[in-house]
Amino acid sequence: MKFSIITITTLFLVFSLANTAQSTSIKVPDSLEQRVKPCTICHEDVDKTSLDAYFPRIAGKPAGYLYNQLRNFRDGRRYYQPMAILLENMSDEYILEIARYFSSMHYTYPQPDPHGLPPNEINMVEKLINSGDPARNIPACNTCHGESLMGIEPYIPGLLGLPHAYLAAQFGGWRNGGIMRGQTPDCMSEIAKKLTQEEVYALARWLPAQPVSGETAKSETLDPALVQRCEDIFSERKHFK
Repeated sequence: MKFSIITITTLFLVFSLANTAQSTSIKVPDSLEQRVKPCTICHEDVDKTSLDAYFPRIAGKPAGYLYNQLRNFRDGRRYYQPMAILLENMSDEYILEIARYFSSMHYTYPQPDPHGLPPNEINMVEKLINSGDPARNIPACNTCHGESLMGIEPYIPGLLGLPHAYLAAQFGGWRNGGIMRGQTPDCMSEIAKKLTQEEVYALARWLPAQPVSGETAKSETLDPALVQRCEDIFSERKHFK
């Protein structure tokens, strides 16, 4: 068997690092903060903000929302390979612990990113935000995500403070079925598919331009019709009573 110089060098470095770690006996604290370090490689620390990031923030998001999404990745209902690998052997209890850890974090939001939309598109977006489109059975965004668009505890995330690239990718995933698999119907997917491409583009530009203010609303403000329509979102309410 032939080995290249690069392969031999790589193996040497691996063994050297392993021996060094053993000889110095570095002790890593066995804390939840330490164990979730892989999460912050992509999602960044709470004191870092970016308007161009593809990865969303997880700090400060509702615990129920984080819990549901982590379980969806683990169980194959939502697919992204790095997340599936990280979560494949985790129990519901441990996932819940992680969700509550990140939910309790304070997050510094980025400054608004000007959208440059013309007046007709601004009016279109504001109508969707505040009134929806009853003719197409599209609810107002603030019905689901709270009057201030900061989400509703414990299951619905806010829409503000998210980068344009992430919002555009999420809308695309909801519309083409790339986010949730094997769940029919799915609440957000059903709604996103009724939006036009023009509406999706305008929403993804308008939302990052809004200043972040207000608090996450409480679950008591949820419309009973919304709970029934989006039953899959609220299937684990027993953990958050």
